[in-house]
Amino acid sequence: MTPPVGKKTFKIGQIAEILGLKPFVLRFWESEFPMLAPIRTPKGQRVYTEQHLHLLRTIQRLMHQEGMTLEGARRKLAEGQREHALASHVEQELLEIRRLLRPGDDNDENTK
Repeated sequence: MTPPVGKKTFKIGQIAEILGLKPFVLRFWESEFPMLAPIRTPKGQRVYTEQHLHLLRTIQRLMHQEGMTLEGARRKLAEGQREHALASHVEQELLEIRRLLRPGDDNDENTK
């Protein structure tokens, strides 16, 4: 997969420097957190996006500041993903309800 065009990306050394971690820690976390799969260039280099950086900061906070184990951090992240997915679903449902309840909507075929 190629890095997204126009999006800021980082190499593993840059991410390690930003977070104050060693690159081997990032590689280890990749094996422990499936949602952290970086993009690989055709030459096999790891490329991280800003979303990866956000996730890595969260993992770092959970493990280093809150003292969670790998399993605890994985569970917490999984809960967060489920909550985010549910919130997105609810938001989409609300938008659809609003669209259906909007009086005089131009999309209503019966009023044309």
